[in-house]
Amino acid sequence: MLAIFNLGGGEIILILAIVLILFGAKKLPELAKGLGQGIKEFKKATHNASEGMQEALEETSPLVPIRLSAAAPPAAPSKDTITGRLP
Repeated sequence: MLAIFNLGGGEIILILAIVLILFGAKKLPELAKGLGQGIKEFKKATHNASEGMQEALEETSPLVPIRLSAAAPPAAPSKDTITGRLP
């Protein structure tokens, strides 16, 4: 059986019959077209967003590591720091 959203074939046929009664046979192709266009736009938007995120990640994490300027070497720990004594 067809299991979409945990629905069986009978339930899907019942839902389609109710939609047919509510909207009529003339409106169904228009509704399906609008639904298809909406899904297409959604997929396009998610694809564009994922590409944008991927480009942003590539820009923020360069392949060559950035070398920091050699302003001053880090200070060596003092004797008090090593022994744990406070001044």
